[in-house]
Amino acid sequence: MNTATLTRTPSARGPRLLTRTLASEWSKLWSVRSTWWCLASAAVLMVLSTLTLGGAHSTDIANHNVPEKTFEASEAVVSATTFVQFALIAMAMLVITSEYGSGLIRATFQATPVRGRVLAAKAMVLAPVMFVAGVVTGGIATAVEYLLLSLDAFGGSIRVTPAGTVADLCTTGVYFALVSLLTVGLGAAMRSAAGTLTAAFMLVMGLPLTLAMSGSQVALDISMRMPMFAGLAFMGSTDNLTGGRIPYSSAEGLAWLVAWAVLGLVAGHIVLRRRDA
Repeated sequence: MNTATLTRTPSARGPRLLTRTLASEWSKLWSVRSTWWCLASAAVLMVLSTLTLGGAHSTDIANHNVPEKTFEASEAVVSATTFVQFALIAMAMLVITSEYGSGLIRATFQATPVRGRVLAAKAMVLAPVMFVAGVVTGGIATAVEYLLLSLDAFGGSIRVTPAGTVADLCTTGVYFALVSLLTVGLGAAMRSAAGTLTAAFMLVMGLPLTLAMSGSQVALDISMRMPMFAGLAFMGSTDNLTGGRIPYSSAEGLAWLVAWAVLGLVAGHIVLRRRDA
């Protein structure tokens, strides 16, 4: 075998190994009940939260508490992500922490010794699933909300426009995908389900709300750049617990979200490389 052949062999095997790892992660994701339970919980939470928020908006319009005469059905879906996200965060967490809990992670690393490839495969499988989950659950919730709240008994103040609905559902899916990537990175770093869930909750909601309520302008500015508020800015939500729009653009919100997801994955990769399974 000549030197050129030896040089080509690793790169030639790389795509095949990644494809094999992706197939393995895909099979593991759908072979456990927790995946289905988390997705079902997200769908139920999305419908209930959307109906609650949409109903409250309809009531405000009927009582003349807001200047609008109608509102977009999918706006309530965007606001509902604040509650629904934790069902999908739990699913993302279990993608890696369940393997540490059962010891399966050793077999995973034996099959794919390059640990960064394992983390990349988990992220590449999870992100599109979460995007679709956001779009589908949001679409179901929007349809149910419109069917109920368009009745005369609820004032008929709700509307659905194709462009607005598609935009809201797609941004919701992107938000869920990026928060899930952050969670996978945290899971790789923390390795325990309890630690990962605690860290994810604090980063996504706990710390931003605490900082926002501190009364300090510096703390408020920091909280606005953390995942939850960055996501709400990206999705264009006005129902963001601050009493108004977040003071930067949707594009900047997306940039902050991507930065948090990358930071989580980088932290997870560093720990994977330095610590034994």
